[in-house]
Amino acid sequence: MTATTLDPKTALVVIDLQKGIVGRETAPRPAAEVVARSAALADAFRAKGLPVVLVHVVDGAPGRNESPAGSGGQPPADWAEIVPELGPREGDIVVTKRTWGAFHGTDLDLRLRRAGVTQIVLTGIATSIGVESTARAAYEHGYHVTIATDAVTDMDAGTHRNSVERIFPRLAETDTAEVIAGLLG
Repeated sequence: MTATTLDPKTALVVIDLQKGIVGRETAPRPAAEVVARSAALADAFRAKGLPVVLVHVVDGAPGRNESPAGSGGQPPADWAEIVPELGPREGDIVVTKRTWGAFHGTDLDLRLRRAGVTQIVLTGIATSIGVESTARAAYEHGYHVTIATDAVTDMDAGTHRNSVERIFPRLAETDTAEVIAGLLG
């Protein structure tokens, strides 16, 4: 845990806290904890006039793979709706994605740069998929990245642990949501 500072123009980017994903079984922590910590961070960012980005996924990337995400049926109509604890609230940025990461195929980078953002704080589900993919892309785009490790979770505790222990330290600073909120001043 090493979060040292937040840039003056830091955005909170919340990954896939939507009804269809939050309703799944997660590990190592329940989705409700991630939602609560993310909502608290979102409120803290809003209070400081900093951008809050709510990302939700509406589809999957085309292409074959050995482990398809869906069961083959149609998801419920509200599957992609962002959970009400998070909003969106007035002024929030909503990004709709169709792949794992929030940058590919979206206008996220453009919107962050127009707002003067130089750093992002990440929360959400799933640690090893949407959060990690977004962290990698943010790092490659030149953003400073901080991850609230107690505000992310996965469908598998092992993949979560790999991301937090091995991948994130190479891309970002990490700490708890409480410490990160404290860095807002």
